[in-house]
Amino acid sequence: QVQLLESGGGLVQAGGSLRLSCRLSGLTFSSCAMGWFRQAPGKEREFVASISRSGAIRDYTKSVKGRFTISRDNAKSTVYLQMNSLQPEDTAVYYCAAKPVLIGQSIGKNSYEYDYWGQGTQVTVSS
Repeated sequence: QVQLLESGGGLVQAGGSLRLSCRLSGLTFSSCAMGWFRQAPGKEREFVASISRSGAIRDYTKSVKGRFTISRDNAKSTVYLQMNSLQPEDTAVYYCAAKPVLIGQSIGKNSYEYDYWGQGTQVTVSS
């Protein structure tokens, strides 16, 4: 059974930082591209960041570039999202997602491209 378990969400003031973690089990982590998405109340789920299976390729949505960093530790089967300079508009439920890919296979920004999802973790940024 494939499971993605997120942690690290919480309440933070504007300008603060949080680090989200997501551990994958039931699947070979090093064979998966990983992504982070978020969904704010009343809005559609949106892409935040992705990382290739090796970690060499990272992609971000424009609004978080320079503030968020995605990384992975294949030995721990865990992907991270370091979020700095948080703003109220970053408030959302954050989801991690996984997709088994071949070496060199790219992963896009669409949620339908991912096969497995975590339950989500709430991030609330107060002004």
